Amino acid sequence: MILPVDDYYRKYNWDLKKVAWNCSRCSNCKWVDAWEVRDARFARICPSSQFYLFDAYSCQGRMDTALALTTGKLKYEDSPAIPDIFNKCNLCGGCDAMCKRVQDMEPLRVIGEMRTRLVGDGQISPLHMPVIESLKKEDNMMMAKKADRGAWAEGLEVKDLTRESAEVVFHAGCRLSYDPELRHLPRLAISILKKAGVDFGIMGKDETCCGGRAQEMGYLGEFTKYAENNIEAWKNAGVKTVVTACADGYYTFKRLYPALRANFEVCHIVEYLSRLLETGRLKLTKAVPMTITYHDPCHLGRRLAQAPGHYVPGAPISGLYEEPRRLIKQIPGVRLTEMWRIKEYAWCCGAGGGVVDAYPDFNEFTAGERLAEARATGAAAIVTACPWCEHNFLDAAKASGDKIEVLDILEMVARAL
Repeated sequence: MILPVDDYYRKYNWDLKKVAWNCSRCSNCKWVDAWEVRDARFARICPSSQFYLFDAYSCQGRMDTALALTTGKLKYEDSPAIPDIFNKCNLCGGCDAMCKRVQDMEPLRVIGEMRTRLVGDGQISPLHMPVIESLKKEDNMMMAKKADRGAWAEGLEVKDLTRESAEVVFHAGCRLSYDPELRHLPRLAISILKKAGVDFGIMGKDETCCGGRAQEMGYLGEFTKYAENNIEAWKNAGVKTVVTACADGYYTFKRLYPALRANFEVCHIVEYLSRLLETGRLKLTKAVPMTITYHDPCHLGRRLAQAPGHYVPGAPISGLYEEPRRLIKQIPGVRLTEMWRIKEYAWCCGAGGGVVDAYPDFNEFTAGERLAEARATGAAAIVTACPWCEHNFLDAAKASGDKIEVLDILEMVARAL
């Protein structure tokens, strides 16, 4: 075996231009690996390339545009569509997972860094501005009042960590704090944690956004501000473990905060409930007789392996895949039937990367495709562990008249207690 002499080629080096240049335009980024395809209806993995049907909106098209911009062959004034090429993307990581099978590269990181460059160069999407302005003025991504942040917890007897201390904090996140269709979920989480005798608290009205969505949109300053604010607040409250029911928040706390010297254990509620079940502090005794299918949120799945600085060349596209499935299988009476695209091959819900706020038609299409796949399994309900996914599926089901039930894994656990 002949090895290169130059260390540049002997060890992994991240370089945006190099990754974009090395794209072979093979189109594997658009499709599920051939050996995993079990139905032609569910063979694609890139929502934007399927919806927009133009190669510029595929991963390889974005690599072309990124390379042309970074080498000076293309300038912003050459086309007003350039920002859209990068923004009309869920950042779901499907393309990246498929690319790693062939090239073992980081195209998702290229797309993310190009978004940051766009914002830095003043190429700001007006469609993202209402959300960014809401973040700056009201500390949330929901265009809601900061004063209403803790309203979801009214009437609950739970520690306020702005005045008390605890080793465990439950972070609700923007979507669960404000979405009227989902605000019962953090209340369920509080109820379950109290039933298990966990000593924990919340930040209540002083909780702020995790900053993850701002980071995805390219606003690193806003991300850093909220990350540092949360880290400081948790340290002051004596927090050692952060628990959240939001997949976006989980990814942000676990993968992005450590670069800012955050030293907390981060658990998704699925992991924490599994721990409580294993130690006997919770018991699932009531039967829940129903057939369900499980949707892997991108931020609980492949995105964990693809995070900048966490990617290991040649390593599997690992994620939080088995934990929710084990939890579901512990619920008496539940039958889990899998969709065709699962784990690192899962089709996105459509909400990621700011798409839910800026491109409603694309967003609804992506969610509808996933519901069609769920319905094809014969399941009565699609269960997931991400409020952004649930919001999207609920909206898509209403728009299409789909009768499939959309549930959070917390609701399944609560029914079995």
